[in-house]
Amino acid sequence: MKHGGRPRRRSRERRRSPIGLVIGGGLVGAILLTALVGLAYTPHDPLRTDVASRRQDPSLEHPLGTDQYGRDVLSRIMVGARTTFLVGFFAVGIGMSLGILLGLWSAVSAPWVDEGIMRAMDVAYAFPIILNAILFYTLLGPGTFNAMIAIGIHNIPIFARLTRGSVLAAKREEYVLAAEAVGRSRLAIALRHLLPNVLSPLIVQAAVQFAVAILAEAALSYLGLGVQLPHPSWGRMLREAQSFLGTAPLLAVFPGIAIALSVLGFNLLGDGLRDRFDPRLG
Repeated sequence: MKHGGRPRRRSRERRRSPIGLVIGGGLVGAILLTALVGLAYTPHDPLRTDVASRRQDPSLEHPLGTDQYGRDVLSRIMVGARTTFLVGFFAVGIGMSLGILLGLWSAVSAPWVDEGIMRAMDVAYAFPIILNAILFYTLLGPGTFNAMIAIGIHNIPIFARLTRGSVLAAKREEYVLAAEAVGRSRLAIALRHLLPNVLSPLIVQAAVQFAVAILAEAALSYLGLGVQLPHPSWGRMLREAQSFLGTAPLLAVFPGIAIALSVLGFNLLGDGLRDRFDPRLG
């Protein structure tokens, strides 16, 4: 009876395991769909002000109400979703591409090269995102592009360390030893044999870092270092709503919910992908 019951328990665990992946994928898909729809259509012009309609409660005409300038909150959240995905995509793309290259280079190079790259990554990781953003603000001024660069630089050491660790573990596998035995170059082994077999943890980390990028972009825009007026941003919407928490608290609730659902979605997506890719958790 005990032996017969184990497969049923494992089957139930397998049926439960994709729940986080499904919920996370659904949330990410919903936010992405909102951003894509916002490219072609919004209920109102997100930049149009109407003093006579300012700080209205949700209604049929304005489902999420209006802000202190009479702008439609739903339209601004839709456009803000586009900004969030744009910053997250480029920030994670910068960190992932450069981090993978540096991690591969470090793992297959001589020990002194490996040590030098990793110490440089330690120095880069020691600077937080906000400090990077202030540096770019001082040199180049505020803006969305500078926020992408600041967040992307912060992501490089994370992907470099993960790539290096995964490649060092994979170098002990028989298929790598066989490739070395037939005389393949280090570059060929790294690109054709090692990199394809270490992509799974990198994809999982990319989902997690996307959530971090969303929070970072919101924080930078809140501080005035990211997206600039008059373009909508969830973080800037929170900053503008701060003065009206007593009279119009919904101005802060809706962009806050958008940020929370986006971060939750990418975290659940990352956890679900990790459970799927890691055979030890099956």
